[in-house]
This record gives sequence, C-alpha cells and structure tokens, in this order.
Amino acid sequence: MIDHLIERIKSTNAPIVVGLDPTLKLIPQYIQKAAFSEYGETLEGAADAVWRYNKGLIDAICDLVPAVKPQVAMYEQFGLPGLAVFHKTIEYAKQKGLVVIGDVKRGDIGSTSEAYAVAHLGKVRIGSKEYSAFDEDFATVNPYLGSDGVKPFLKVCQEEKKGIFILVKTSNPSSGEFQDRLVDGRPLYEIVGEKVAQWGVECMGAEYSNVGAVVGATYPEQGRVLRKIMPKAFILVPGYGAQGGKGADLVHFFQEDGLGAIVNSSRGIIAAYQQEKYARYGEEGYADAARAAVVDMREDIAQALASRP
Repeated sequence: MIDHLIERIKSTNAPIVVGLDPTLKLIPQYIQKAAFSEYGETLEGAADAVWRYNKGLIDAICDLVPAVKPQVAMYEQFGLPGLAVFHKTIEYAKQKGLVVIGDVKRGDIGSTSEAYAVAHLGKVRIGSKEYSAFDEDFATVNPYLGSDGVKPFLKVCQEEKKGIFILVKTSNPSSGEFQDRLVDGRPLYEIVGEKVAQWGVECMGAEYSNVGAVVGATYPEQGRVLRKIMPKAFILVPGYGAQGGKGADLVHFFQEDGLGAIVNSSRGIIAAYQQEKYARYGEEGYADAARAAVVDMREDIAQALASRP
C-alpha cells in the first residue's frame, strides 16, 4: 500500500493528507439546517450533516491530494449513525481514488489487538465467508503496550498489503510528559523509533516500509533525529496549520528525493472558510475555501523543500 500512496503523492505533487475531523461547530449552518429538517436534532441528523460536509470536501479536493484521514472519534461521538458515516466516508473517498488513513490510534494485546486490526485493515470470517468491516488502507497504531499490540497489525498488513503509522512523537503540547522521558540516557521516542524501523523490515514495499511513523510538525528537531533512525519509514506529520506547524518546520521529515513524509492538515483545510484569509468564500463556499487552502499548503511545502540547504 505504501507504493500506491507514493504513486499518488508523485501524481498530485502534494505530500498532503487532509484530516476529515468534523465537529458540528465546523459544519456550515445551511448544511446542519438541511440535515436537521430531514432527521431532526438527533444523532441521525448530526451524522447526516457530517456526511454532507464530508462529501463536499472530498469532491473539492480529490484531484489535488493523495489521501484523507478520517479521525474515528469525531464519528463515534454520534453513535452508530456516526460510525455508519465513517464507513460511508471511507467508501466514497476510495471511489474518488483517495488513499484512506484511518486515524483510530488502536493498540491493545492478544485477541483484542487482533480484532482491531481485522476491523480496520483486514477481513472478518463469518461462517464460510469473509468481510471487510471498515477497510481503510492504513491505520494509526499506539505502541504503548509493546510488540503484543503491534504484531497483529503487522500480520494483517502482510496478508492484506496494507499499512500502519505508529505513534512515535506526537504533536500535542504534553507529548513530552512520557515520550521525552529518558530511558538509559535516551528519550523514549528514539527507542520507539528504533522499534518502528525493526518492525518495518517485515513489511517492506519497493523503497519504503508499509510500517510508518507519526511525528508531529511541532517538533522539527526531533523529526530530524527520527528521520535518520527510521530511514525506510514514511512519516505521517500532524500539527501543520491549526496546531502551529508550517512548511519551514517540515524539511527534516523528508528525504533528499522529496519523499518520505506526508503532512496532515485538518481544521486548516476543512474549516478554511472560517479563517479571515478565506472568508470571501463564505459558508456556502466552504469546499472551495478548502480547495484554496490545499493549494496554498502545497505551495508552502514545495517552497520549503526547494529552499532547504
């Protein structure tokens, strides 16, 4: 799957993944009113608003970016109707040619981790038949429980030719409370990065592994170190835009060939219409505003990579 993602990055010239992280405060009022008029102010109504919003976004950006990343919690908050829209969004994005990274941050032990891996990347057997439940192309994985929690995902990746991104150094301000702790004189995130490199050998694509890493744009110096520790791992980089990351912070995440990383922006794109810069589009032009934000982000990253030493 990593080879397909790289092909899409090359064809779009955009190492960008758009985070589809909808909340009602981001969804234009006219969309909410239309959904509520049909389903009422219910979980079903909220989920329908999310679906209308997502569809407009996907239609607007599908030719510009290689991938989208729906965050499952934003759908789970609306219960079963929300999870149905999560699945519907994945299906629609794939129909539009997009790679789907399921931001699910799963990680457990034994049969529980196996079930998570099957649910999001594999197939579940029911009698004599097999079914894919959510069927993302990649999933994010929390390695805190160690190899027991990761190996079931590696097995499914090998069987299904899919991929995972393992949390190594996350973009949130408090990530250092644990991730920066010294273990034998080294920060924990470096040790996790070494494990990602080891696990990645088991799931290689042509040049990069199907086992990637999550490293936040808000920590560029750590990104420089981890890029060297994980030379064959593609790095998923959150934290661009709304969390403060910018193109200049990203150069160390990429290899000399301009590959090796894909940068996520969520609110900065899907709610661009709420920013002063894109206010001219208005609520009804939210999808056009998102498209303009993608173009600006692509140019920002390209300029940063072109000017690096």
